[in-house]
Amino acid sequence: MEAVRTRRSAPRLTGPAPDDSELLELIQAASTAPDHGALKPWRLVTVRGEARERLGKALAQAAPPERVERALAAPLRAPLLLSLVFCPVADHPKVPEWEQLAAAVSVVGTLQLLLHSRGWGTMWRTGLAVESPWVRDCVGVAPQEKLLGWLYTGTAPDPRPSPPRRPFDATAHVSHL
Repeated sequence: MEAVRTRRSAPRLTGPAPDDSELLELIQAASTAPDHGALKPWRLVTVRGEARERLGKALAQAAPPERVERALAAPLRAPLLLSLVFCPVADHPKVPEWEQLAAAVSVVGTLQLLLHSRGWGTMWRTGLAVESPWVRDCVGVAPQEKLLGWLYTGTAPDPRPSPPRRPFDATAHVSHL
């Protein structure tokens, strides 16, 4: 409950980031998220070190001229980016594509909470570049797959607690049959 209530997106992240061993442990745990048919219709591509600059160049190719510099620098805002790739099982007889997408998104949400519970900061970033052929090629996204964005991961530079969220009336989103 604490992780759910206190998790916030962290727009700027510094090092360190989880190492491969810790990351794999957390991904293994996140893979228990709801997934009808246990299809695991997702995969993650890690982007660290100089690979962030390669991704930045691909993002720059996809950017309008006035945003090229920003695109080049975007992947440098965190020491680790997890490319989120949706890998639907086409024409599955029991699990429609929308449900497979829900499973992939559930894994990412669970992974964010697990990372937060370990003290790591994250921010899920996306944008029109996910459709770019340069970006898709850079990340290694196959034609039948969809790039859902990146989970920027690292250390939040400001350890102060986030301000409380605005009150939410859950009753406005719940009805009874």
